[in-house]
Parts: sequence; structure tokens; C-alpha cells
Amino acid sequence: MSGFDDTALQNLRETLRGPLLSPRDPGYDEARSIYNAMIDRRPAAIAQCVDVGDVRATVTAAREAGVELAVRGGGHSGPGLCLVEDGLTLDLSPMRWVHVDPAAGIARVGGGSQLGDLDHAAHAFGLGVPAGIMSTTGVGGLTLGGGHGHLTRRYGLTVDNLLSADVVLADGSFASASAEENADLFWALRGGGGNFGVVTSFTYRLHPVDTVGVAVTVWPLDHTREVLQWYRDFLPGAPDDLSGFFALLVIPPGPPFPEPIHGQKMCAVVWCYTGDLGGDRLEQRLSAVNDPAPTAFHFTAPMPYPALQAMFDPLIPKGLQWYWRGDFFDAIPDEAIAVHERYGQSIPTGLSTMHMYPVNGAAHRAGAGDTAWSYRDAVWSSVIGGIDPDPANAGLIRQWCVDYWTDLHPHSMGGSYINFLGEGEGPDRVRTTYRDNYDRLAAVKHTYDPDNFFHANQNIPPAAG
Repeated sequence: MSGFDDTALQNLRETLRGPLLSPRDPGYDEARSIYNAMIDRRPAAIAQCVDVGDVRATVTAAREAGVELAVRGGGHSGPGLCLVEDGLTLDLSPMRWVHVDPAAGIARVGGGSQLGDLDHAAHAFGLGVPAGIMSTTGVGGLTLGGGHGHLTRRYGLTVDNLLSADVVLADGSFASASAEENADLFWALRGGGGNFGVVTSFTYRLHPVDTVGVAVTVWPLDHTREVLQWYRDFLPGAPDDLSGFFALLVIPPGPPFPEPIHGQKMCAVVWCYTGDLGGDRLEQRLSAVNDPAPTAFHFTAPMPYPALQAMFDPLIPKGLQWYWRGDFFDAIPDEAIAVHERYGQSIPTGLSTMHMYPVNGAAHRAGAGDTAWSYRDAVWSSVIGGIDPDPANAGLIRQWCVDYWTDLHPHSMGGSYINFLGEGEGPDRVRTTYRDNYDRLAAVKHTYDPDNFFHANQNIPPAAG
């Protein structure tokens, strides 16, 4: 390890309460494996931190030795930014805990927690936070990128519900960030990614969410144009208690889908309704789903919110090949629909897909400068995902994703949800994603990390002093 000799390694090992794994230690290969199996990097060591003391010691040791540091939460980073070849990975995954205060309506969450941990703990009190669509996603990376999911139209982005964060800074010191304390850091953490420090805990505002109405509507692929023309008008005009993300996909071979459509390329919307489920309210809200074209399948059911969050977990487990890219959209013009039609027909593998998540409703109640997330005028956050279990198909799924994105990008707003940037997209894409907030973020970076110690991320270099 460059700059980190055996003595320094042993000193850190003796300092930590958690294990420090090197390539010769049992458990190293499992510890370096992340969600995206396309990423195969070998850190020189992995510090599995169990508390803030471990985090501070790891940051200090890496800085003093001049070692490149990456920070891992849930390990869902598409480009694999949680691993650095021959560097040091600070692994927060042992810090999985959630403390819910139902009277105050808040939850304090460890930096290594996954969404399923938060969903489970809050659901016991009929509460929840708008965050993601998969229970295995890390709370840390999702929140620092801004965070959107099934509840965004009703309750806003994840960062709109972040009340405070505890952070270990580049010099190893500890800081709390909130609207009242280190407000500039708090502003930057709400969408600015992992540029500013290691967040060891998050405190969120909770909202009422218990049993939700879930629906999955599927149409034949040759009706993609009619469905998208209907969806682009219907969804933005729907009440905020109804959300639905549009998808192009290959129907999985299992329930709830009937066998005759298994393996077929189709278009779909996955709905989440947080309003009153009495009577047939959900069906009333979705009574128009046959307007664009007859449905091939329409499923509705009441479901505990954590069950909805975990619904896709078995379909796309850890260990698949992934390549993704995304963009923001404020409209879906016919020219963009033609692109979706073309690439929907050429989906290369059974798990590859395209999703458009709505980010309007409550998310539009904040201004572009209120948080680091600048696209408050976006209506959809789109991601194209090439996915397959076979490494031999890595090039195929990557090329489909890049070609699809290249043809669709001219119809976008220019930037992307930072967590949907793919490997190798470059600094210009990061700048475009933050628009007018970029220079302010660079100034905050200069204040808290002037040497750009935290750069294994979608990096924002510090402004000149």
C-alpha cells in the first residue's frame, strides 16, 4: 500500500474496535464485493468501522499516510466509488442501527444502514421516510445524492426530510450539521454526495405511512407511444398521494405476472398510493389505465410499505453485472418517446430496463438553491440500466445503455441525479448536475476539505482559496 507501511497498518488495526482486513485475511473477498459485480477492485485494506471512533481513526491514518480513501455504506454505487484499487476502504456497514422517536416523529440512523433497516423500524409506528425503491440500498449514499422514491410526490426528496447529520471531516475532527449548526455543510450534504466527509448518522423527519395501495400495470410493448403520451399528462396532474414510475422491461418469470406474458418485452407503471384505501379508492384513482391501450396485466393490492420497498430485491440481488446512466426530464416529447420505443424493442437481457421516477409534487415545494439538489423543476428522474448475471454480457449491456442514453440525452434537461451517473462520465457531467449550485458547493468543499481528501466520489474539487 503506497505510503502505508506494515507498521502503520498494524497501528490502525490495534486502534480499531472493528476488523481491518487485508488481502490475506479471511473475509476480505466478501468485504470487497459490492452490489455491482462489474466492479472488481482490490483495496489494500478495508476498515470495518463499528463506531465514530473507528471512523475518525481510519480517516486520520489514511490522511497522515497519504493513502487514497473510499467510503462504503450500502455498497450500491453503480460506478463502484466505494472501492479504490490498492487504497483504503472505510466500511460503514457495521454501523447499522435505527432509533425511532415516535413522539417527536424522527428517526436517527447509523451511516451504514440500509433502507430496509429504516423502513422496518419506522413501520412499527406507522411512519416512514421517502427514500428509494429497494430495501438493500444504503441510506448514506442515497441521502447524500438527494434521494427519491415511492413517497417523493407526497413527502419530498429524502434530503427534504433530513434534519441533521453527524460528520467526520477530512482532518479527522467531528462535526454536527443542521439548519442551526454548520449550516453551510448541512446545505451541501443535501445532494452534494460524499464530497464533504464521512456521515456517521442521519436524523430524519418521519411521516405517516403504513399500508399503501400498490398496483402494477403492464401494456404490450407496441403500445409504448400511446402509454407514454397518456402517462406524461396523467401523472403530473394526479394528486400527490399517487405516484407511479414508468418502466420498459422484460416480464419476470414468476408471480404476480401470469405465465403467458413471462419473458415478453413490455411497458409498465408501478404505482404507489398513500391515500385512503377504503372502498375501491385505488381502483378509482387508476380507472384510466385502459385509456391509452388495453392492459396486458393489472394487479392491485394493499401492502405494508416495507413490503413494497423490498418487492424488487429478489429480482435484482447483489452480484449482477450493472451499467447505468440517467438524466432529468421536465417533459416527454414525442421525439423522446420514439427513442424509448426503439430501445425498448432492443432490450438486450432479461433484467435490463429503463425507469422514469416522478420527482415533482412535494419535491417542487423547495427552491433550486434551498439544497444542493438543483433540479427542482424536473418532473422525472430517469435511469437506463443494463443488467445481467453473466460477465460475458458486460459489453453488450453497457453499449445498449450508452447508445440509449446518447440518443435520449438531447431531450433531457442536461443533468442527472448524481447517483445515476455511470462510470467514466467525467467532471462536466457533475458540474451540469449541480447547475448554479456548483460554485457554492466548491466553496463549501474548500472550507471543509481544502485538499480534496474525499475525492473517491462524483467529485467537486475545492474552490481556490
